[in-house]
Amino acid sequence: MISESTEATEAYVWVWLPGETQPVVAGRLAPEGRNLLFNYGRSYLARADAIPLYEPELPLRPGILPLPPGLSMPSALRDAVPDAWGRRVILNRLSGTNAAEPGELTYLLQSGSDRIGALDFQASPSIFVPRATAAASIEQLMDAARLVEDGVPLPPDLDAALLHGSSIGGARPKALIDAGDEKYIAKFSSSTDITSVVKAEFIAMRLAALAGIDAAKVRLVHVSGKDVLLIRRFDRIRGEAGWQRRAMVSALTLLGLDEMMARYASYQELATVVRHRFTDPKPTLRELFARIVFNILSGNTDDHARNHAAFWDGHALSLTPAYDICPQGRAGREATQAMLIDGDRRLSQLSLCLDAAPNFLISRDEATAIAARQIATIRREWQSVCDEAALGAVDRDLFWRRQFLNPFAFEGAPEALREMAG
Repeated sequence: MISESTEATEAYVWVWLPGETQPVVAGRLAPEGRNLLFNYGRSYLARADAIPLYEPELPLRPGILPLPPGLSMPSALRDAVPDAWGRRVILNRLSGTNAAEPGELTYLLQSGSDRIGALDFQASPSIFVPRATAAASIEQLMDAARLVEDGVPLPPDLDAALLHGSSIGGARPKALIDAGDEKYIAKFSSSTDITSVVKAEFIAMRLAALAGIDAAKVRLVHVSGKDVLLIRRFDRIRGEAGWQRRAMVSALTLLGLDEMMARYASYQELATVVRHRFTDPKPTLRELFARIVFNILSGNTDDHARNHAAFWDGHALSLTPAYDICPQGRAGREATQAMLIDGDRRLSQLSLCLDAAPNFLISRDEATAIAARQIATIRREWQSVCDEAALGAVDRDLFWRRQFLNPFAFEGAPEALREMAG
């Protein structure tokens, strides 16, 4: 870890504007007491193509911008801070330096520059120095991830390679991979896995797409005896002049919440944001509702507000493809979703979704039809998608009717849906 004397005291926020392949400096993030406050730079405000990094939180105006109530830093910038896995990678590379726990500014400045969305953070307001990756194979990245999990300091070559993925969110081992005209997030098996977690996520993502959900494209590869899930990045666009970056904000930011308030995140309130601020709100609401239903049918209870996001073009919002649909293990009969579904209710049950349908401008009959199509798709495609994943018989038995189509999801649902589940 780093010493107090070398702890970062400011960071300059750089942004890739829509359609551009090079970043420009937008402003400065610096501490004031326990908070981190942001102000736009004069040069950025003078640009004809300048856009707010996110509104209403960071309106395009001079001066230090006040924080919304309850936040300790702008949530749109907090979206770019490394989460659990990225922090582990950074702590690994800073080990042995005899220091205190790094602050958020240090995590921003130590993490890779190819982070999700269109932001990066630099020590300089005038010179952009990307924290780039060293070339590494998937096998090398897997080895590096294993060492981080084991708490073993990385050798310099692996440290440089794994740094590339230190800026992406989540708690599981992962890395970023460039493959010519496509970019991927690679998710690795963990030493603590007791079931095929990587294959379960692949199966859920594939079934979601087959059920009509706009889900990120996924591939499953087998490397050195381990499963690796490759998720094609949807925040990057390959243009003639190079890679463009699409700005994103999480649902936590859309709802004006921070990590400590995440348990209050609500689909009902998110639907209100969609109705007022998104392009094409009606189909977006239908898509969001379908994702809630599928999360319940697939046993994905980890649908917290950072696992939903929207593109931001400086003027309007649009829903990103679904990602991180990962069935979770469950010990008891009951289950709850990470986000509230209707009022203060969050039980993982279709009946609750049907009650909540009007919040999404959907009739109860339409909601029932959405659930019926998803159930039919899961049952029809289950074996073929499991075959595609080379999922063994033991894990098929573990996942079927436990994560996927768990009986608890159907309690109180219309008889027709219960009969479809079998």
